[in-house]
Amino acid sequence: MSSRRTLRSLSQRLRRHTGALVVDSFFRGLSRAGQLHPRAAPHRHDVEVIRDVSYLPTGLSAHRLDVYRPVLVARGQAPPAPVVLYVHGGGFRILSKDTHWLMGLAFARRGYVVFNVSYRLAPKHRFPAAIEDVCQALRFVVGNARGYGGDPARIVLAGESAGGNLVTSLAMATSYRRPESFARSVFELGVSPRAVVAACGLLQVSDTRRFKRRWPHMSGFIADRLEEVTEAYLGEPREIDPVLRELADPLVVLERGDPPDRPLPPFFAPCGTKDPLLDDTRRLERALHALGVPCEARLYPGELHAFHALVMRQNAKRCWADTYRFLDQHVTAGTPFEQAS
Repeated sequence: MSSRRTLRSLSQRLRRHTGALVVDSFFRGLSRAGQLHPRAAPHRHDVEVIRDVSYLPTGLSAHRLDVYRPVLVARGQAPPAPVVLYVHGGGFRILSKDTHWLMGLAFARRGYVVFNVSYRLAPKHRFPAAIEDVCQALRFVVGNARGYGGDPARIVLAGESAGGNLVTSLAMATSYRRPESFARSVFELGVSPRAVVAACGLLQVSDTRRFKRRWPHMSGFIADRLEEVTEAYLGEPREIDPVLRELADPLVVLERGDPPDRPLPPFFAPCGTKDPLLDDTRRLERALHALGVPCEARLYPGELHAFHALVMRQNAKRCWADTYRFLDQHVTAGTPFEQAS
């Protein structure tokens, strides 16, 4: 019986590993193919890119970011621009700033200075490595934004999927006094983000099996992808200190309703109606509204996970337009590049 369970466990791990490689290869290939399109060239959009800036002096590629900024800002011919700190998705274990070049370009076209960051990935670097890194990235952005033409008083935190989790936890660190030294260092910056864009976020990592419980007919492939996030990022969740684990489960903290020490920023939370993570977006909206925090959860019929990355699709265009409109309301962004095509 024991050997049978062992074989079943090995088979499950092999299946998950194979599935993860397929997903990783697909998204990396899609990103590389997109970069071949003539309109992908930043200069075609009056955007300059500064690559591989170290935000921590470790020498690790995971501790680098790319800066996307409008050419007029780079030349000093425009006033300091609002800033986006962009945190990529990928289940905390795959992808990087390089696969998410489109996000940097999209926000920079709109007039933002974008800091598109990488961070250490699981399972080699398990929780809390990723949130530690993005906390350090925010500290770098606050200290260096002006040197790149950005306004550190107008910072947006943005990310999708795992990145949506990380920017939600990062926003909590700016608003709640927490015991972790890395979170406390963010709170002590005294900087409140103007807005958060948490797209299709996975906001409670310690229990990804809940999706399968709710939708028992969910495909095994998708269920594996979700469960491997918990396994890779957290290992055994019950072995993690419950207070620290809150930074992997920011939705649970927000649903608890503890009043923040400093106001939480407004949230924009786009998600497709066929995204298996849809429930987390709905719960996020309810939790933030209960706290009196503005949150617009915008749902796009028939769309799957991270659909907005396929920018030529009609709903993706709507999603980006809705995102810009929300940020214009809360960040007062300049829009000199919005008409670029």
